[in-house]
Amino acid sequence: MAVNLLEEEISGEEKTEELGQKIAGLLQAGDVLALYGELGAGKTCLVRGLARGLSLDERLVASPSFSLINEYPGPLPLVHIDCYRLILEEELEELGLEEYLGGPCITVIEWAERIKDLPEERLEIVFTIRDENRRHISIRAFGNWDKRIKKRFKG
Repeated sequence: MAVNLLEEEISGEEKTEELGQKIAGLLQAGDVLALYGELGAGKTCLVRGLARGLSLDERLVASPSFSLINEYPGPLPLVHIDCYRLILEEELEELGLEEYLGGPCITVIEWAERIKDLPEERLEIVFTIRDENRRHISIRAFGNWDKRIKKRFKG
């Protein structure tokens, strides 16, 4: 069952990155974040904020649309997966996604709607473009996420 944690309008990349930093404070090895939204909605910008919040080199963060998977090393590594170009189920199997899920890293999946069986324990973040600068962001928690993130967003 999903728990709605946040419905918010955000203006600009800086605010999206700040949200990523806030979420990063809750992350631990094995966590999965599923991102949804159109091209240009701010998904990679949020990942840049996650990297900053995890004390990783945020300058390395780029959309993995062509490489499909970018790994950012650090004390708590971040794996950034982009499923935009994946069409067939066989392509997902070749990607080796299951190797990352629940592993010693944090896994962020852009275009998560292309994956049939997401882990039960996950955070879903949906981006809706309002205009050139504004985004509506909705965060839903599955499993035990709600307990961890509710503490962070209070105050």
